[in-house]
Amino acid sequence: MPRFPEYRPRRLRRTAALRRMVRETRLSAADLILPLFVVPGEGVRRPVGAMPGVYQTSVDELLRDAAEAHELGIPAVLLFGIPASKDEVGSEGYAEDGVVQRAVRALKRELPELVVVTDVCLCEYTSHGHCGVIAGGGVDNDATLELLARQALSHARAGADIVAPSDMMDGRVAAIRRALDDEGFSEVAILSYAAKYASAFYGPFREAAESAPKFGDRRAYQMDPGNVEEALREVRLDVEEGADILMVKPALPYLDVLRRVKDSTGYPVFAYHVSGEYSAILAAAERGWLDADAAMLESLLAIKRAGADMIITYWAREFARRHGRSFD
Repeated sequence: MPRFPEYRPRRLRRTAALRRMVRETRLSAADLILPLFVVPGEGVRRPVGAMPGVYQTSVDELLRDAAEAHELGIPAVLLFGIPASKDEVGSEGYAEDGVVQRAVRALKRELPELVVVTDVCLCEYTSHGHCGVIAGGGVDNDATLELLARQALSHARAGADIVAPSDMMDGRVAAIRRALDDEGFSEVAILSYAAKYASAFYGPFREAAESAPKFGDRRAYQMDPGNVEEALREVRLDVEEGADILMVKPALPYLDVLRRVKDSTGYPVFAYHVSGEYSAILAAAERGWLDADAAMLESLLAIKRAGADMIITYWAREFARRHGRSFD
């Protein structure tokens, strides 16, 4: 028999304790951000059919979910709003008494240590479901920038810690940064959806946010799934315009993009474990094809291993309930 090498990798795999001691990537509740969907009313808790365990909630119910997340060690929530009414320009999105604005004020009053991130986009608020102003049959980039800046300002006035433009309009980070600074909100950070792809994995989210486009699609402003160099150009632009944190969305199909963004910028990089990734695992688990907990853990570990500093995931509370504050 040939002689074995002195290094035998299996030596450190023999027990769970040994495996934990040499694990390279660790995951904790402190690495996760919980998305929440807020609607008008009181006492509202409406399940999202395509996303088991996810709900549209009124502000009072949202406070309960956020408080539980905070107690579990999750440091931040990401808010999406569904208004009572929609119009062509998404005016409820930048109304000072809008549903997200009310939720932000309540959260900062009741849970001041919780980091509140707000989605900045018009798609949940427009009657046509697109992320900006429609002109000539398409989205008018420059006309949309002013409205996005107004929305971000209204969130900052309400007390948001981070505003997160997800629209993919050119120049929106600069417009928002300028508006925030001019109004005295220079401390509010911008989490830019810098590399957001036109993905098939957003379907369940569009049910939750009631934001499906009424015509066409979003490929004219979201990124082509085949491109990575373009993503790096997008990222550089957003850094130059004043982004504090960068986002890659979705996460699992774009781990290569996530790694390259992290390596090329050195900036904080967040990844969105999106609705389709979440729902697909749960659907397979319901049929007995996967162990949901094991598949979710493996997915989140892969995202963290690829370079994500924080992961936005609908599984955040379930992770913390099942594994405590950390999985190591």
